[in-house]
Amino acid sequence: MGLLDKIDDARGARRKDWAGEPPFWELDAARYGLYGSTSPTRERIENDYESYVSGAYKGNGVVFAAIDRRQQVFSQASFAWRRKVNGRPGDLFGSPELGLLENPWPNGTTGELLAHMEQDASLAGQFYATTVDDAGHIGRNATGPGRRISRMRPDWVTLVIDAPSGNPYNVDARVVGFLYEPRVSGGGYSDPLLLLPGEVCHYSPTPDPVARFRGMSWLTPVIREIMADNAATKHKLKYFENGATPGMVVSGIPAVSKTQFDEIVDMMEARHRGAGNAYKTLYLTAGADAKALGSDLRQLDFKVTQGAGETRLATAAGIPASILGISEGLQGSSLNAGNFGAARRLFVDSTMRDLWSKAAPSLQTLVTPPQGAGLWYDARDIPFLREDAKDDAEIRAQDALALRTLLDAGYEPDAAIQYLITGDLNVLTGRHSGLFSVQLQAPGQGMPTLPAASNGRVSDA
Repeated sequence: MGLLDKIDDARGARRKDWAGEPPFWELDAARYGLYGSTSPTRERIENDYESYVSGAYKGNGVVFAAIDRRQQVFSQASFAWRRKVNGRPGDLFGSPELGLLENPWPNGTTGELLAHMEQDASLAGQFYATTVDDAGHIGRNATGPGRRISRMRPDWVTLVIDAPSGNPYNVDARVVGFLYEPRVSGGGYSDPLLLLPGEVCHYSPTPDPVARFRGMSWLTPVIREIMADNAATKHKLKYFENGATPGMVVSGIPAVSKTQFDEIVDMMEARHRGAGNAYKTLYLTAGADAKALGSDLRQLDFKVTQGAGETRLATAAGIPASILGISEGLQGSSLNAGNFGAARRLFVDSTMRDLWSKAAPSLQTLVTPPQGAGLWYDARDIPFLREDAKDDAEIRAQDALALRTLLDAGYEPDAAIQYLITGDLNVLTGRHSGLFSVQLQAPGQGMPTLPAASNGRVSDA
């Protein structure tokens, strides 16, 4: 089977039409909803994207807060070019080509582009985008007026895989194309659009260990935690709907027939069920008795139960509890200035810088870099990193002190600067001026004598 035949085969394996949102307690099944449509020659996202959006992102406050907090910091970065000098990162600089990322679509901003990247990466494991123009050209052909970035919904994209050896499981397997199948009005999907790898930005910050090229949503390992948190929230709601009291058992109702029994039960439900009837006095006839059944929220230690699940969600998102603002992060010493600062640094250094460092090379597919340079992120103007700027200033002060020490010791300025950049002592070899500080003069050596003027006074020369 040739490459075009394989692409046609991938086109033929359409997704099932959406049949409505499943109950959220079945969301775990949505985790495996698309496995059957994945083959050695194609890869799609493994989860049901719409279920994750409706059941987790829109249906759970902690998940929404976690994605939103990541998004708030992630979307504040900007992009610049960066060269490497002697294998080390150089200065950042700009060019007109970066205008596409600064204004990705009409009235769009870099922050909005990054916000979409974070949403899709969290919910589907990957973000896809290409370029289009007003003439209808797509990908590499989009060079005309109105050139802009167009997001491709991740559950409508298929990665086409091929290998020169003919075995898609072999080590020479690679992605040879992206098939985009957008939905059309009236149901179904349009004819697939084939794009080459050099025409698509594919951002997948968390690799899927059972796939070769696609990413994985960080929500997938904690689906059951989301289900448990939603169930706990529903339990709390039901508690208040039932009058903010635990379950009751009423026995000895004086009824001579089922009809009379049902009437009495309906009357009690109408007068005592629900938050609007909370704390009303319950009146019973002779022989009837009411007993509380079960535990109230305090006895269940509800805050601890739900708080532990929230912390697990925060951990999966890579956000310290105190940064996310959940209950377990707002108590004890976690809010002390030093501890909160350490949590903030952990969040930035381990989560956000990792995401930025993966997003920049992915977006480089959509722009043309200058010779010898690559796309990189610029986080210097992010308010969340102001304390990092203070640390950087202290580091620069230490570098300046070290530079002064090297110059006083007689090393050439260029060699001293190169040592501070690389940390390699070998760059100082053979780069000494032969001059030393006065503290290094031999004992007994006199100070140089200045020439005297004709009037007996020391010359200013």
